Amino acid sequence: MTRKKKTLLEEAETIPKPAAVETASVDNLRSSLEEIKTYEGVIGYILRNSTSASIDLKDPTKIIDYAILSSSALDASKELSELFSLGELKNVIVEGKDAKMLSLTVYENNVSVFLEKDADLEKILNKLRLL
Repeated sequence: MTRKKKTLLEEAETIPKPAAVETASVDNLRSSLEEIKTYEGVIGYILRNSTSASIDLKDPTKIIDYAILSSSALDASKELSELFSLGELKNVIVEGKDAKMLSLTVYENNVSVFLEKDADLEKILNKLRLL
């Protein structure tokens, strides 16, 4: 084997495999969500993908309510985006009388962050976009 081919093979072996990159990205996402959870006005979050879900809420008795809200909002936003040819949605914000929810997709994971009405949404968006 020539020296050039050997060097290229060695370099190829050091390139992270996609699964390793995705795992690292999900780990970064989880740590960002753990930090976001400590922000003032954050009620909690749901992180889910096709195989698992991670839920961290201040009031665990409302897990089902928040899970249904999160899933319904993401599904409805995708349908509306297709119906009105809006393209890929970056995030969805649902605002109610007392609370609001930010939902987005990061690394093939659906993330929903639940907040009190006056919480700093921009701070959370910035933290999640830095991933």
